[in-house]
Amino acid sequence: MLSEQLRELAEPVLEKVKAHPFWAGLRDGTLPAESLVHFVEQDTGHLLPAYARALARTAAGASSDRHTALLGRSVTGTLEARDRLREKYAELADDLGVPRLATESPESGPDTHAHCAFFNASSAASYGAGVGALLPMVWFNFQVSGDLLERHTPGSRYASWIAAYHPGEGYGYAVRAFLGLADELGETASPAERDALVAHFRTGVRHEWAFAEAAWARPQWPV
Repeated sequence: MLSEQLRELAEPVLEKVKAHPFWAGLRDGTLPAESLVHFVEQDTGHLLPAYARALARTAAGASSDRHTALLGRSVTGTLEARDRLREKYAELADDLGVPRLATESPESGPDTHAHCAFFNASSAASYGAGVGALLPMVWFNFQVSGDLLERHTPGSRYASWIAAYHPGEGYGYAVRAFLGLADELGETASPAERDALVAHFRTGVRHEWAFAEAAWARPQWPV
């Protein structure tokens, strides 16, 4: 099945993402506060809205009503998750000792801009390309957030944020549904469309690493 091929592609990067200093610092409470606020501002201010729009465009290209319904529900779920994360961060900011979010949408960093542009271009290219680009984010989010819950240091600085960040066990349904969608495409799509899905999936996986790296490094640009 195609999902097995995708798992083999993703697994080495997923393990490196879990071990990344950003996520490791969240687990043990040593992450600089500025890294967390950068991540939340870029994620909720730019990446999640771009992901929702890419879901909508990809849904419009589906030939299966079931696929359209799955992707369409995910549009609403993504925007609701964005709002929930911002609300939870605002509730916890003082207790965590982290800066509050900007009142206006922050400027997107170069890595965030590239990630959003990737979602836009992929969802406009073809249905298979859109599915391939969208799958890594839903997959990695579930795996990484679950790893945070399982391995974080109890009572550490960010323990309450880790609990709030997890999307809930029901989110596993969406992950399995997306993988099932990919398997169906693997059986019915043309070789070219299947190749496009895999190629965009591979690039999307790399963006998952780059997003955590940008939040950790917080590069300062001269202009």
